[in-house]
Amino acid sequence: MYIELKDVKKSYGGGNYTQVLKGITTSLEKGQMCVIQGTSGSGKSTLLNCIGGLDEMDSGSVKVDGREIFGLKPNELSEYRRENLGFVFQLYNLVPNLTVEENIEVCKYISDNPLNLDELIDEVGLSEHRKKFPTQLSGGQQQRCAIARALIKNPKLLLCDEPTGALDSKTSREILILLEKINKIHGTTMLIVTHNNAIKSMVDKVIIIKDGTIKDEYENEMKIPAEKLEDL
Repeated sequence: MYIELKDVKKSYGGGNYTQVLKGITTSLEKGQMCVIQGTSGSGKSTLLNCIGGLDEMDSGSVKVDGREIFGLKPNELSEYRRENLGFVFQLYNLVPNLTVEENIEVCKYISDNPLNLDELIDEVGLSEHRKKFPTQLSGGQQQRCAIARALIKNPKLLLCDEPTGALDSKTSREILILLEKINKIHGTTMLIVTHNNAIKSMVDKVIIIKDGTIKDEYENEMKIPAEKLEDL
């Protein structure tokens, strides 16, 4: 298995102690697309952050490509994220005074094996916008730029937290088609946190979290192409 989680627990607060993850155990094979679903406060984004080394869990085990994440020192976590991960969030977090290609290149320089910039910009459909600044782009174009910035590192694992949350249905479909295309071309393993119930139909595995535990998980044997998803 490429990702292995065993009894992952995470809490926040001191006096107002809140346990967000109450023992998550699951796994994911290399190259799979997986959706993590749940209501607000269920723990899905916290789980994504634990896998990404952004949040320190209380106990348990997170192994990515055989490497244990729990207990790594800050510099080791930075190395882990640099070498393995790409992040895509609902807020695009683009640098406003940099062009599209400059925003993407920010992450190119921290990779030992980056993808080709020109090919990637073409792949995400931004060739004619590469010299534009974020304020000159639509929301969908900004998200495409954010995805390209995450991908330029050539990451093995792409973590997406509500990647279509701020987009309309048409643009959401375009972004999901793009993620599907990237998965097929590069074999990138993807974890997608989402409220959107339709997205689970296009992925290989679905994990449903409720109150910090896994309520249900299953392999999707009837995948639907992103372009055919309904009710986005």
